[in-house]
Amino acid sequence: MICNSIYNPPHFLRNGVAMTAYAVLWGERYWQKTLIHPEPIYEKTIFTGAQGVPIAGWVARPPNAHSTIVGTYGITGELSNQWFLRILGCKAYAQGYAVVLFDWRGHGKTAELSPALTADGLYEGEDFVRIAAQAATMGCPRKFWLTGYSLGGQLALWGIKSAQDLFNQYGDIGLEEGDIMGGAVICPSLDSLRSLTYLVKHPFGRYVESRIAGELKKLAEKINAFHPQALDREAIARANSIWGFDQELVIPQLGFSSVEEYYTASSGLNILPKLSKPTLIIYAADDPLFDPEIIPDLKAAVVENPLIDLILAPHGGHVGFISSKECQHQSQDSDPWWAWNRILEWMALSERGSRMGRE
Repeated sequence: MICNSIYNPPHFLRNGVAMTAYAVLWGERYWQKTLIHPEPIYEKTIFTGAQGVPIAGWVARPPNAHSTIVGTYGITGELSNQWFLRILGCKAYAQGYAVVLFDWRGHGKTAELSPALTADGLYEGEDFVRIAAQAATMGCPRKFWLTGYSLGGQLALWGIKSAQDLFNQYGDIGLEEGDIMGGAVICPSLDSLRSLTYLVKHPFGRYVESRIAGELKKLAEKINAFHPQALDREAIARANSIWGFDQELVIPQLGFSSVEEYYTASSGLNILPKLSKPTLIIYAADDPLFDPEIIPDLKAAVVENPLIDLILAPHGGHVGFISSKECQHQSQDSDPWWAWNRILEWMALSERGSRMGRE
C-alpha cells in the first residue's frame, strides 16, 4: 500500500542532488551532535553466513530488549565509517531494540576474514537470516527486523525473501518462521541495469559512479592483500567502473554469462511480489542515483503485494531525508533523521498489529 506520511526538507534541499551531497558532507561531520542518545557500546563478533562465509558484526543489547534490528549499509564503506547506519543503532537501542550491524561480503572486517565477493543479495539475503539466528543465541530477542539502505536496502529485501525460502528448504535454521518479522529499507537499489545506465548519462551521476568505482577497486585490492591470489590482479586493473568491477570480478565467481544477466537475477524489483512478510520501502522521487522510470514499476509492485507499504516522497534525494524544523515538529521527531524515525515508528506499529494510514 502507498502510505500517507508528511515529509518536508529545508527549502534549500528541495533538490535531489543538493540533498544527497549535503547529507553526506554535513551528516558525516555532525550526526552525533543531532542525537539525544549516545551510541551504544557494541560487542564485536563473527557470524557465519551462507556457504560458511565469516561475517563481521557489532551487537548491542539493551536491558529488557523487546525486538532486534539487523542492518547493513550501501555499496561501499565499513561499519567504522557508516555514520548513517550508526544513527539507526543509537535511536533503536534507545527505544529498546537489540541492534546487530554487520560488514557485508567484501567489506570492512568481513573482507579481511574472507575473499568472498559481493553478490548483491543472492547470498547476502541468507547471510541476514543466518546472522539473526546466531544473534538469537547471543540473547537478542526473537523478533527480527531486517534493514538497510541503497544497495544495502536491496540486500535486506533479499533477506526478507530468504527468510521464507530457507524455512521451506531447510526447516530448522535456528529460528521459527515467525521470528523474522519483516523489514524496512531506505532508497533501495531496485534495478541496477536501468539505474547504472541512467547514472552515467548525467554529470553528477558520472562523478558518483567514478568515486564508487574507485572504492570498489580499493575493496578488491584489500581482499587480495589479505587473501593473496584470491583475485586476478589483471582483472582488478581492468575494473575501472562499477560495470567493469562486476564484469571482471563478480560474475565469473557467480557463474553468470553477463552483467545484464547478473543484474536481472539480483534485481530488488523482481522479488517484491514474492515478499511474504511486512515490508516498508521509503523512496524519493528525486533520487539522483536511480532511474525515475523505475517508480511506476515500484508503485505497481506495491499495489499487487498488500504486505508492502511504500512511502514515496517528492523530495529526499538518495538516502538523505533530512527534515526541516517544521517537519520535525509536525512529526514529533527529536532530530532531522526523518526516514529512520518513520522506520522505527512503522516497526512499532507493526508489532502492535497496526498499520500506517493509507491512501
